[in-house]
Amino acid sequence: MKNSPMQAEIDELFNNDDPRIVWAKVVDIIRRINPDYDFSLVQSVYDDVLRLFRGAYPDYGAIKTLYHDLSHTLEVLICGVRLMHGVHVSGDRLTDEEVTSILLAILMHDVGYAQRKGEESGTGAQYTQTHVQRGIDFMRRYFSERELAPGIAVALTGMIMGTEHNRPFSRIDFDDDRARMLARIVATADITGQMADRIYLEKLLFLYLEFREANFGSYQSMYDLLCQTNRFYEMTREKLDGALGGIYKKLAFHFIDTMGVDKNFYLESIEKNMAYLSRIVANDEAELFNMLKRNGVAERSRTLGN
Repeated sequence: MKNSPMQAEIDELFNNDDPRIVWAKVVDIIRRINPDYDFSLVQSVYDDVLRLFRGAYPDYGAIKTLYHDLSHTLEVLICGVRLMHGVHVSGDRLTDEEVTSILLAILMHDVGYAQRKGEESGTGAQYTQTHVQRGIDFMRRYFSERELAPGIAVALTGMIMGTEHNRPFSRIDFDDDRARMLARIVATADITGQMADRIYLEKLLFLYLEFREANFGSYQSMYDLLCQTNRFYEMTREKLDGALGGIYKKLAFHFIDTMGVDKNFYLESIEKNMAYLSRIVANDEAELFNMLKRNGVAERSRTLGN
């Protein structure tokens, strides 16, 4: 075993805002699975998804949702890649086709927030309850226009459905247990990737604004959403350990292989976030913005929320 990683190394795990750096991390980890993996298709889709978020994709404006932004997709992507690697080195070997399907599903899982040019009222958050199906529709058109094998779109549909939090995972039809396992990787990455983010608690203020725009949920304020997040986490842990098969535990194999320590840094980061959340909600609502100061998110959300 190596020496324990420095805190700066651990913090760097969750520093995934730069698409170029994230892509380099993705390539490095996938090459641990297969040094000869062909990145051409995934890199092409990655570039197109970046263009979609930035408003450079034909016929679409930029994706403007504040919580479900490009940073969110990048966090989920790198978490999914680490989880894939953990699954692989644990002995459950993944084929190149399976790796590709997981990567594409993650890249496409939130593109349903995109708005066509000329129809860009609001931020796109109004599609909160329909964005998964919208994303599937976009994905199917995308692969059809590029004349890719239709089997890819079929495989990705169930995986993307698995990221819809209000849809019971057990009610999604998969061809077999292997397909279900791959979808579990995608859904688990979506959950753990966002909740382990170092500014997850701050970004919950953005999530409240999205929910308010969508008229979704019964949250009375940003503080109310934070107060209800602990219960959400309890339900999420039940899902992670139940319907999603506890596959998040395989992340530890990734960190053993890459950092020499038997730890799940994602779970540790989530638990730190939840512990600090408990301190926040133990105080009056007036203290909310004094306790959430990272990256200027709180100030921006307060301005937008007025």
